Amino acid sequence: MLSRLTFLQKPVRPSDPKIRTIDVSGKAVPLTIRPDARARRMTLRIVPGGQALTLTVPKGLRQREIDDFLSRHQGWLESRLSRFPSVTKPMSGRYLPIRGVPHRIVSTGKSRDRTEIMEIGGEAVLSVGGEEIHLGRRIRDFLKREAKLDLEEAARRHAATVNRKVNAIALKDTKSRWGSCSHDGNLSFSWRIVMAPPYVIDYLAAHEVAHLVEMNHSPRFWSICEQLSPSMLEAKHWLKRNGAMLHVHDFGS
Repeated sequence: MLSRLTFLQKPVRPSDPKIRTIDVSGKAVPLTIRPDARARRMTLRIVPGGQALTLTVPKGLRQREIDDFLSRHQGWLESRLSRFPSVTKPMSGRYLPIRGVPHRIVSTGKSRDRTEIMEIGGEAVLSVGGEEIHLGRRIRDFLKREAKLDLEEAARRHAATVNRKVNAIALKDTKSRWGSCSHDGNLSFSWRIVMAPPYVIDYLAAHEVAHLVEMNHSPRFWSICEQLSPSMLEAKHWLKRNGAMLHVHDFGS
């Protein structure tokens, strides 16, 4: 019989990131083990949404030590993972946050209808056209479009303030980070941020634009970031407290 934390699959080649699955209280959870030559200790992280784990380990660490570490953290995993809600699929009648406001999903069932936000009887509604089977995809595409509008406007506005140029903006569905900035001015964001309140969206844009000036997290970087986004501290707190909730929505592939 499997224990509450049992190894179900052996890792692949030792030199590569190792993919395995562990059972935590009856739930199979994917685990990626990443050897890192700079690591001095093992670091276990829960991927936003609580659907996967990552474990960074010193390079060359023996498998027995990794197994012992995971076993010792069994209780911690059970406690933390129990706080995450199950993944939910969008359905007509359910609610979805858009810019921090809960919207009731209404499927019109008409292929020619657009997906759009409206107000019905004083309630915020996301009206989705097309068949119910395509509901998730249509909502995902709508959120991406809305996120692009918000983030492009905010990023270019903040870039003008610090006299920098944004080369390109890409939207992804990343789970380990909300955004990134490259040395050549390319910014990348998770489109799921459009479900957060506007001040959080603005902070994320400001954060990545600040990296156009400082490619680090030095005191100067945070000073620039706060000048661009005065609600920085409040936004960081919101993401820490609520960010994982934006990953529980499964819109399909």
